[in-house]
Amino acid sequence: MKIGFIGAGNMGRAIIDGWLKQQAVVPADIYIHSAHAASYQPYAQKNGLQACDTNLAVAQAADVIVLAVKPNIALAALKEVQAALTGKWVITMVSGLSLADYATVVPDLPVLRIMPNVNVAIGAGMTALVGNDALTPEQYAAGQQLFDAIGATSAIAEKDFPTFSALAGSSPAYIYFFIDAMARAGVKHGLSKDAATKIAAQATLGSAQNVLASDKIPFDLIDQVSSPGGTTVAGLLAMEEAGFMTAVVKGIDATIAKELGKS
Repeated sequence: MKIGFIGAGNMGRAIIDGWLKQQAVVPADIYIHSAHAASYQPYAQKNGLQACDTNLAVAQAADVIVLAVKPNIALAALKEVQAALTGKWVITMVSGLSLADYATVVPDLPVLRIMPNVNVAIGAGMTALVGNDALTPEQYAAGQQLFDAIGATSAIAEKDFPTFSALAGSSPAYIYFFIDAMARAGVKHGLSKDAATKIAAQATLGSAQNVLASDKIPFDLIDQVSSPGGTTVAGLLAMEEAGFMTAVVKGIDATIAKELGKS
């Protein structure tokens, strides 16, 4: 399957990097174009991709087109390549545009809307999927297979994409923030920043893997780590007194509000 990228920003490259690292797609089967040659030609050359001179050339060469541009130009880019879309389908990662929006430009076009996160670059991403009525089961399965190769996928109702975006798309930044806060506390108590960051990051990784492997909810796992009257309980109570859980929920609320245009 030949895959064409219209747009070569950070997320588009993260997806491509993940596919190449996992050997899920042959480099020569990826076609790419972006508005500025300097942003995609060296990248294509370095990775053995097919650099195209126009969006239309990408659409003509590919079996499936990945729309990876900013929301304000996405529909115009789709209209630009409309003549080459017969018999093809589109994967879009454009935030803020619904499946219905694409139908206003190209009616009956099979579209798979996705919401990945940056961890796809290392094969540990989380990607939401939803297709329109024109998308066939075979096309949906092919799209799911592509993103299962670079992490995990979840079928999400389109109305829930803003919530998914906050929990999976934006959350890597929040988790980096948490890891950095843990590391700074380690530095406060005498560790080097590098050592403290490695300790905090590895503890976070192992804890996340434990949640995924367990049939228990996180609060039950907290109880397993917490001895009555012990140091962990003391730390948890201090965090909650400082508003830890409230701060996290408010952060997610603010992210969703921004996604919905309410802030």
